[in-house]
Amino acid sequence: MKKILLTTLVLLLGANLWAQKFAFVDTDYILKKIPSYKAAQEQIDKLSEQYQKEIEERYAEVDKMYKEYQTEKVLLTEEMKKKREEEIINKERETKELQMKYFGREGMLYKKREELVKPIQDQVFNAVKEIAVEGGYAVIFDSSASPNMLYTNPRHDKSEEVLVKLGYK
Repeated sequence: MKKILLTTLVLLLGANLWAQKFAFVDTDYILKKIPSYKAAQEQIDKLSEQYQKEIEERYAEVDKMYKEYQTEKVLLTEEMKKKREEEIINKERETKELQMKYFGREGMLYKKREELVKPIQDQVFNAVKEIAVEGGYAVIFDSSASPNMLYTNPRHDKSEEVLVKLGYK
């Protein structure tokens, strides 16, 4: 009796799983088709280059200070050596702190990305969600974020529908 009940349960659950609808979207493709995303990405890239240039200049200054110190080291008193070493260490520490301020997990670049890109990503997610509900899909995969998809049937690609839902062609 238990075997029959267990077999019936497995068959019912299995049949239910086979009846589910699946689709996929390519969020990279979608985002590249949205002009505001391109503009936001360009702004972020420009800001990143600006920050990177500033950090590199500061590290070059630290390197210059260190080389000058190495050259003059033999002429300096112990007190002067200590003072110069502290200056170099402080300058390097300040540069590392600035680098974290710009590029760290909660840095200025991260915050700018959140400010510019997150609203667009939220719109895409909401459009995907609407398509899933309207189409009765159990799951919609993101083919750009999941390299484990070995095969996808193009007829289940809903990327264009997401773009239309967002008002883009």
